[in-house]
Amino acid sequence: MAMWIQAQQLQGEALHQMQALYGQHFPIEVRHYLAQWIESQLWDSLELDNPAEEAKAKRLLESLVSELQKKAQLQGGEDGFLLKIKLGHYATQLKSTYDRCPLELVRCIKHILQSEQRLVQEATNASDGGQAMDSLSQRHQQINQAFEELRVSTQDTESELRKLQHSQEYFIIQYQENLRIQAQLSSLSSLPPAERSQRETSLQSKRATVEAWLTREATTLQKHRLDLSEQHQKTLSVLRKQQTLILDEELIQWKRRQQLAGNGGPHEGGLDVLQSWCEKLADLIWQNRQQIRRCEHLTQQLPLPGPMEELLSKLNADITDIISALVTSTFIIEKQPPQVLKTQIKFAATVRLLVGGKLNVHMNPPQVKAVIVSEQQAKALLKNESTHSESSGEILNNNCVMEYHQATGTLSAHFRNMSLKRIKRSDRRGAESVTEEKFTVLFESQFSVGGNELVFHVKTLSLPVVVIVHGSQDNNATATVLWDNAFAEPGRVPFVVPDKVLWPQLCDALDMKYKAEMHSGRGLSEDNLVFLAQKAFSSGSNNPEDYRSMTISWAQFNRESLPGRNFTFWQWFDGVVELMKKHLKPHWNDGAILGFVNKQQAQDLLLSKPNGTFLLRFSDSEIGGITIAWVAENPNKRLVWNLLPYTTKDFSIRSLADRISDLNHLLFLYPDRPKDEVFAKYYTPPLSKAVDGYVKPQIKQVNPEPSGAASTFMDQTSSPSFSHPSSCVYPSMTDTMLDPDGDFDLEDTMDVARHVEELLRRPMDVLCLSLPLTLSLSRSLSLSL
Repeated sequence: MAMWIQAQQLQGEALHQMQALYGQHFPIEVRHYLAQWIESQLWDSLELDNPAEEAKAKRLLESLVSELQKKAQLQGGEDGFLLKIKLGHYATQLKSTYDRCPLELVRCIKHILQSEQRLVQEATNASDGGQAMDSLSQRHQQINQAFEELRVSTQDTESELRKLQHSQEYFIIQYQENLRIQAQLSSLSSLPPAERSQRETSLQSKRATVEAWLTREATTLQKHRLDLSEQHQKTLSVLRKQQTLILDEELIQWKRRQQLAGNGGPHEGGLDVLQSWCEKLADLIWQNRQQIRRCEHLTQQLPLPGPMEELLSKLNADITDIISALVTSTFIIEKQPPQVLKTQIKFAATVRLLVGGKLNVHMNPPQVKAVIVSEQQAKALLKNESTHSESSGEILNNNCVMEYHQATGTLSAHFRNMSLKRIKRSDRRGAESVTEEKFTVLFESQFSVGGNELVFHVKTLSLPVVVIVHGSQDNNATATVLWDNAFAEPGRVPFVVPDKVLWPQLCDALDMKYKAEMHSGRGLSEDNLVFLAQKAFSSGSNNPEDYRSMTISWAQFNRESLPGRNFTFWQWFDGVVELMKKHLKPHWNDGAILGFVNKQQAQDLLLSKPNGTFLLRFSDSEIGGITIAWVAENPNKRLVWNLLPYTTKDFSIRSLADRISDLNHLLFLYPDRPKDEVFAKYYTPPLSKAVDGYVKPQIKQVNPEPSGAASTFMDQTSSPSFSHPSSCVYPSMTDTMLDPDGDFDLEDTMDVARHVEELLRRPMDVLCLSLPLTLSLSRSLSLSL
């Protein structure tokens, strides 16, 4: 409701724009009386292009109608009678309008709320006065001021044009009068000489006066026309400058934000503001074009000596070029297709014409076609070397009619059920793999403006997409997309990206991706980035300055394996991201996971801490693995122990918090936080009473006692127990199962669920006898009944 209170304080043009948001599609009275309810709903959580969201939208519509009916019933007394009838009528009207298309109601309300927020923000910035405005506000103010100048100049030329038209009409009347006088003079020959002489003198005098006036007026008219042409030239110059600012700067920046959103950057906003600017441009351009055409018509009606025809012809060509550039540039992709595109999988996209509503394109709704083209085909299209759309694959359901949404004033086509049936790949260069090959989805359409006066064939290309046929290719395809989104330059030749970039540039891209996947502001710290630099460059330096001027190539990023490993830098990093996203996001956001720490660093951190202090770090040798390192007392010396890394498979069986809870020797999370203080809120509650006479068994993590370690810091057990696959402990390289980095190879791990089932089926004495045999496997599992 706070937004509505602020919206009611708007004044002048802002108030007029706010009022224009409402109408029969959504009455302003509904906004007023249900302000609190409307602003409390999660409208942004619904995806307008997802048909599966229709049920949620239907419930919102029903709730809106119900709230409106309740509000109507509460109206009483003489003053409330008419309001009661009106609100009841609106409830019925909204139900009838949106019952078959409830997502349109959501679209309408989202547009209203976003527009109100923008108007309130602009009014707030303007009222600050003395406070320094940020660059965005200054730029918007500059654009709005230019629009005001254009509006005034267009009104001035309209006024001058009307004066010119009136002057020309009077000139023609006087010209006709002159012709009439000449005709009268010609007819005098039939009159008697005395009468003819008298009338001839009078007519000659009158004709001389009229002709003198016509001569002067012709010069005035010609000057008036030239002055008007100069005014139009000035207006067109400002229009072109304004259009360049909006299309070549603001729209390009929006597209760049949209591209970075593919890497996890802030969701691109401001499209409605861009549309309002483009619509103002379209309106002003069209008004000036009509004025120029009327000038041409006046010139044809009354030809006068001078350069007017050439001037007007050039003005007409210039303004047609301006409107052509506007229309073709504002045919955009509002919702991009997925950049990693798997064959045979349904996907969606939305294209929008920002000036469609203003130019009444929807009166003859155009159809949009989508085809997938290769990088080479995209280059040919942009160079105008190809006049027809060749395809590199087959997309099903690739035709869609543009629809006009009156509530939001948008003209768009929603492709909801496209599917890539097949793809035709080109010859690859050098070491390039299929996951480095880029395609793009081309959207094209044709429509007319001004009753077929102007016909436009428009095309727009999606962001680069990488086509895969199996989920195992997703990791490398994502690397190609991330590199392209992060380092592509505006106006590039498709789809050229630098082969090398500065390390800090890649750090920004990785941090953006990481924060987006964690859904929090906690991204990668400088220490984390130093760790990643050490891994990428095989360096031991801990100084961030040593890496600022270093460059990393695409090959180092995701083509060449890390030294001593069978995976690339990106594959390791992406494995970490996937593990965190699926299982450990809350713990990262709580600050419980150090993560980017190597084995030696972990040892240095822990040896200065009390026994039982532990930390969580990512495995160096395992993709998507995380291990627990802790310090414990040994009869001879204190040692840092490490558990076999956990992976997604392990956490699908038992969560990290529960595993830490099971391990009694883990006492303090580094540096000194009691573990229950950090993890207790994530523990799984203990099992309640038996169900149907059965007690459900539990899987519980138990560590075997490391050789030579004091039993005081381990779980107290009378004999070794069958251990979980990920509960191996190691302080050094004594175990043959350790790899050179001290991490375990998980290829020989055993399926926990299968062993639990086998153990439960054995008699107790057999179970006890079998336990010592499990020591050689270093696995432990405790069964609680």
